[in-house]
Amino acid sequence: MNRLVSCGFLFFGLILCCHSAAAEEADCLSCHQQENSGLYQQWLNSAHGQNDVGCIDCHGASPDDPDGFEHHGSLVATLVTPQDCGVCHEKEAQETMDSYHAHAGEILESGDAYLAHAVAGHPVVIVGCEACHGARVKIDPQAPNKLSSQTWPNSGIGRINPDGSKGSCNACHSRHSFSTYQARQPENCGKCHLGPDHPQKEIYEASKHGIGYRGFRETLNMERDSWVVGVDYYNAPTCATCHLSATPDLAITHDVGDRISWTLRPPLAKAKNDAQKKRTAMQQVCLACHQQPFVSGHYYQYDAVVRLYNEKFAQPATDIMVIIKNNGLLEQEASFANDIEWTYYELWHHQGRRARMGAAMMAPDYAWWHGMYEVAHTFYFEFLPQARSYDDPEVNNYIEALLADDPMHAWLSSNTEEIKSGIRSGKLQQIYRRFFETVQN
Repeated sequence: MNRLVSCGFLFFGLILCCHSAAAEEADCLSCHQQENSGLYQQWLNSAHGQNDVGCIDCHGASPDDPDGFEHHGSLVATLVTPQDCGVCHEKEAQETMDSYHAHAGEILESGDAYLAHAVAGHPVVIVGCEACHGARVKIDPQAPNKLSSQTWPNSGIGRINPDGSKGSCNACHSRHSFSTYQARQPENCGKCHLGPDHPQKEIYEASKHGIGYRGFRETLNMERDSWVVGVDYYNAPTCATCHLSATPDLAITHDVGDRISWTLRPPLAKAKNDAQKKRTAMQQVCLACHQQPFVSGHYYQYDAVVRLYNEKFAQPATDIMVIIKNNGLLEQEASFANDIEWTYYELWHHQGRRARMGAAMMAPDYAWWHGMYEVAHTFYFEFLPQARSYDDPEVNNYIEALLADDPMHAWLSSNTEEIKSGIRSGKLQQIYRRFFETVQN
């Protein structure tokens, strides 16, 4: 009898709990439908809305949540984090938090935003750098939603949240529709991946992949639940196709680095840990639409450009900057207070990245005119003259040996006919043969 009574009380409690949650949800909708009709419609027509995943399911807070606050009788939080999304989407949330995307906010915390902070100022760091990278969201007990207006709104991909989680799901799945269809569009990535230092959006648009997308986007079936390249669509890939989405042999991943074998961000490109595993994964994507000789040939050419950039320009420029700093030659102590620091930075951070990324994504104009052409011009006619202007014996000896002994730089002291003859005979091409012969070693 007691067990039956206990069960009865439990059942009655569950009814009350469900009724309370339903009442809270109804209260949310009745207000927001009137006050924020666009937000309400986004939710109503989303997969969440169609499956009765409501406001409290995502925004409900616990008493110990630092960003929780009382709102019309409910304890809620404005911020929805990967930890919150992970209640239902555990695998996706964990992959996101393990990815390079989720650590983008840490890059800014490390001081890499120094240039924007020091040269421009904090307001532009907030709306420029942190809006893409993410920021550490700070609590303001006096704010209506507990969030500091200096760090919120922020949907940066590497946002550091008060609950300790990293990342922002709505950076790609914009609230409140959280649409997979939208996340598959290449434009979705273009908020951050564009501009002088990482123009992936422009590079994609200039490539055969981007051209194919514009010509056949209505055939790509991006609204389907199943979206397997080579099966559900085949005329063109988007950013998601190559970096995140499923193939006949690969599952969907939310770790954007799973298929990237080179790190092209730093001054010198570096092969990633497990580079061959990552490369094999990306090549499986390519093989859904291309044959193996095409895929192998692309990587053969791509690797050679990366090694060319590293050895011919990036390593010598980096060595020279180290000598200049070690010998105390910079007139101003503050970083970026000297012309040569700006020149070196743009050499690798802007021009060098464009060259490498242009080669990676098969956009010829970015590999050459926007890339290596500008790298070469800056290196020979801006960086080296600035370095020589210090008239330091160690710097001068390094530059003289580089230009005299390295055949890649011999063109600078040769006449035009010698160079043309070398091109016609293939002798000049032989200088660079090692970049191809050492591919994948």
